[in-house]
Amino acid sequence: MRIIQITPGTGNFYCGACQRDHALVTTLRAMGHDVMLVPLYLPIVTDEPRGLATEPIFFGGINVFLQQKSALFRNTPRWLDKLWDTKPLLRLSAKAAGMTRPHDLGVITLSMLRGEEGKQLKELERLLEWLKSQPRPDVICLSNALLSGMARRLKSELGVPVVCALQGEDYFLDDLVAPYSAQAWAEMAKRAADVDLFIAVSHYFGEKMRKRLNISPDRVVVVYNGLRPDGYEPAPAPPQPPVLGYLAFMSQIKGLEALVDAFIWLKQRDRVKGLKLRAAGTLAPSSMAFIHKLEHKLKKAGFVDDAEFLPELDRPQKQVFLRGLSVFSVPATYGEAFGMYLLEAMASGLPLVQPRHGPFPELIEASGGGVLCAPDSTLALAEALEQVLLDPAGAQAMGKKGRAAVLEKFSVDRMARTIEGHLETVIARADSRAAGALPAP
Repeated sequence: MRIIQITPGTGNFYCGACQRDHALVTTLRAMGHDVMLVPLYLPIVTDEPRGLATEPIFFGGINVFLQQKSALFRNTPRWLDKLWDTKPLLRLSAKAAGMTRPHDLGVITLSMLRGEEGKQLKELERLLEWLKSQPRPDVICLSNALLSGMARRLKSELGVPVVCALQGEDYFLDDLVAPYSAQAWAEMAKRAADVDLFIAVSHYFGEKMRKRLNISPDRVVVVYNGLRPDGYEPAPAPPQPPVLGYLAFMSQIKGLEALVDAFIWLKQRDRVKGLKLRAAGTLAPSSMAFIHKLEHKLKKAGFVDDAEFLPELDRPQKQVFLRGLSVFSVPATYGEAFGMYLLEAMASGLPLVQPRHGPFPELIEASGGGVLCAPDSTLALAEALEQVLLDPAGAQAMGKKGRAAVLEKFSVDRMARTIEGHLETVIARADSRAAGALPAP
């Protein structure tokens, strides 16, 4: 198959969706497929030592913003647009992303979802022109439903089916200011009709998005994310003293403050002697005040020297970090779409403690690699963590089950093979419709 994978980049931090798409493209290529990774907005950043070479960046973030703001930039010559699309400028703009007002995010999101009716039409035409200059693909894959605004033109101009992943769009849309949140959801639901198949990363999230976008059940399938386990290994022996660990975006919504509060409770209770806390992950400049708040809370409780915050670890550093932990928890306060960090922790032989909501119950059930606790309760989280930490044999058993599940059920090879099958089915149906044998969906 010849596949086009279109994925938004972040410019300067790791993102779970980028990691998933990058791993998928790498594996599909290894399986013999011709796959192009096309970045949008900003350069793609992954934790791999050597990232994939990608095609030119389309819908460059600076051009998208300028074309939204002024009709003048919707008619500028291509040589000028190229200046704004250089990678150094795009990376610089990514660092200044916090300067974008909430109002601007809503307006631009809605415009992008409107596709050919939006103010970035020039960027869409440029992408189509480039795609037409390449060998014709068999299928186009969109990284998330926020890109569904371009599906209609991609299908009509290239005559190929479009498949779209569902992996975390809801939180961003719900966080937009009024009236843009409701308008964006309505536009996305309308544009969902242009997509041939949606691939959700969990049953929880697939059903949630199916209902919100009014998609029929036969147009949504679930394929769990997969991890390339190379380099993720359990430690020869658990650390002494024990270490409570966190690896995700360092923010309030990922539950880092709840974990700090649970850690303080455990230290004050003092049944787990010498317990340490180590938290790592992406740290946005706008989150520094949040980290300082947590450090102040730890200092006030007298435990600041027992905690450590480690931002921006690459893949080898993450693997070393995880081998130094005893138990792992990211008590996210909202319904995640998946949580790649759980696979990384399980591959490292760590037992999990997660709140009973979102995709966590199905992932814990599928793996046997951890325990669940009541959501939105520091006490329930702390008690569950204490239970695991005071039962080393049980923790080790959960860690072994979790690692076995990653190797068997959550490998990147399994993810790619399953998606390969769905893409082949979509292409066959599109060919049958073109031949007049099947009605359009």
